[in-house]
Amino acid sequence: MKDLNSIDHYDYVLPEHLIASRPMANRTDARLLVVDRKSQSIYHRHVRDLPEFLSPKDCLVLNNTKVVPARLRGMRTLTGGMWEGLFLEPASEEELTGEGFHFNKYPREFQRWHILGTTRGKLQPGEQVTLLDAYSRPYVRLLMEKKLASDGSWICLPLLDGEPTNEICWDILQEVGSVPIPPYIRKGVSDERDVENYQTVYASQPGAVAAPTAGLHFTKELLGRIEAMGVRKEFVTLHVGLGTFRPIAVNDLSEHKMHKEWGCLTEDTARVLRECRANGGRIVTVGTTSVRVLEGSDNLKPFSGNIDLFIRPPYQFHAVDVLMTNFHLPKSTLLVLVRTFGGDELLKRAYEEAIAREYRFYSYGDSMLIL
Repeated sequence: MKDLNSIDHYDYVLPEHLIASRPMANRTDARLLVVDRKSQSIYHRHVRDLPEFLSPKDCLVLNNTKVVPARLRGMRTLTGGMWEGLFLEPASEEELTGEGFHFNKYPREFQRWHILGTTRGKLQPGEQVTLLDAYSRPYVRLLMEKKLASDGSWICLPLLDGEPTNEICWDILQEVGSVPIPPYIRKGVSDERDVENYQTVYASQPGAVAAPTAGLHFTKELLGRIEAMGVRKEFVTLHVGLGTFRPIAVNDLSEHKMHKEWGCLTEDTARVLRECRANGGRIVTVGTTSVRVLEGSDNLKPFSGNIDLFIRPPYQFHAVDVLMTNFHLPKSTLLVLVRTFGGDELLKRAYEEAIAREYRFYSYGDSMLIL
């Protein structure tokens, strides 16, 4: 008897050559595996065919988060030892409370960063890391103030010319960061092509350290075709964090502690979505991140704040009618969400067929439309 709350139930074997290392030259040429829940059928199209599955009454919902150049490299200021890291997010008020800061002379009004980092040896509170720009020149220092016991990440304070700065973190990252592509893509080493490839064409709200990958398939031309049909296009925001792609470490899904990501559903968008439903239209959601925003809302009422919703069996969806999504890693929260939405056996069969037909998987891979 299958156990839908066992993580082993969401495992599968993927041949390594099916992991896409680059996107298609034309984003809409990616394949689209169409899964029809009503007829329990599966058929094969391309992303450019998406308008054929939409109705003028529908509303297309996309996540407008913007990936920031979060991959960092530098050196320990005192020893010169190499250091690599990842900007996660601006430090929250919750993370700045309590004991543990090495220096208290800098007021909390200065913006701290929440980062991960690796280096030889062991960093100590009060130590500094010098970040290098694209030309390997020292640019900014990070004062390591507090190490978080939960995951080994740090709260740090950026210093320019030895003093705290109120410069916006996104501006600093443009000078010292690079595209944070996942480790399963070319071992996480990005290049100039990823600057454009790993960003949706409608990204506008900086804050993500990973792309909402289903949205990578859209071009302005495809969006124009969809809007010309009369389909409304609305945006939500969810700043995708590192935890989205981490495998689940426990066997029983009920014991998994879901990561938090900041999301926003505006009043205007919420109103449009409620009107869409009232007029017999469908909410067509692009990506699991958009799903988490809508399902995390109270019956499509506006909100902003952290979302830690873990969608797993026997969750009942209330805000999403159609889902467009990429193919996800085994034993991930994203795969659990998709199989909960599409039906466990049907989606398991869809993944088996995608592998048999050599679809391209993960962030730069092909896509799936669940009707």
